[in-house]
Amino acid sequence: MKKGSLTIVGTGFHPRQMTIESADHIRNAEKVYFVATSLIEQWITASNSSAESLLRFYGNNKNRLTTYHEMVDEIMSAVRQGKRVCAAFYGHPGIFVYPSHVCIATAREEGYEAQMLPGVSAEDCLVADVGMDPGYLGCQSYEATDFLSFPRSFDCHSALIIWQIAHVGVFNFEFEPNRFGLKKLTEKLLEHYPAQHEVCVYLASVDPHVKHQEYWMPLSQLPEAPLGCSPTLYVPPLASPKADPEFYKDFPEAESADSYKHFKMTKRVYRRDLLSPQKELATKA
Repeated sequence: MKKGSLTIVGTGFHPRQMTIESADHIRNAEKVYFVATSLIEQWITASNSSAESLLRFYGNNKNRLTTYHEMVDEIMSAVRQGKRVCAAFYGHPGIFVYPSHVCIATAREEGYEAQMLPGVSAEDCLVADVGMDPGYLGCQSYEATDFLSFPRSFDCHSALIIWQIAHVGVFNFEFEPNRFGLKKLTEKLLEHYPAQHEVCVYLASVDPHVKHQEYWMPLSQLPEAPLGCSPTLYVPPLASPKADPEFYKDFPEAESADSYKHFKMTKRVYRRDLLSPQKELATKA
């Protein structure tokens, strides 16, 4: 194994979400690179004097793929110098972080030790803040441009999470959201869900003292939704799927033991506290 190593870590969205393991690697690295939110940047630069932001590679209307490859070159240059390198990315470093995967693959191919450590992702925050359980009825997850550009067969009876809805069809770095892209995404979803189906635009908190943002609205109003930096769309299941009677023939004990059957579907599944008793009763009926 060559001298020089790479550890890529996720920091979550603020310092309190950072794991002890990731923090140790940031403190002890000989060279640190990062793409981070403001509070995390402050913590990293205070913890390691070698820390250097990769945000300088971004530029308005600059192709993002060009930026990502420049980041890879910068990180790998330090590894090739024989340094113990740590690259920190906000959220989870393996979710929508192209440079992290390329760096890991390149380092290992060139004979360097390389590893990735997990972090708290936007989806993790959404599960906790919105109160949805991906294990109940299942959960599907797509990047917005990918969702539109390829024919997708998805199940409306399961939760649907769509990432990066503010930049549908945008391949350059831009600060302003693409409303046209959001309109096209909405039109696609309206082929499968009724206009009044309630959806949630979600933004994780980047400050432990500030609440996350969640905006609930009918699907038809999504093109006018408030959009911050990299919002995520949560589409609750449309209705409970019909159970396969053959399953209960093979597993008769499941029907009596199945606790889920006592949890009726609502318009905002996992959001029963937001429904009035009248609405909940009507939904159950």
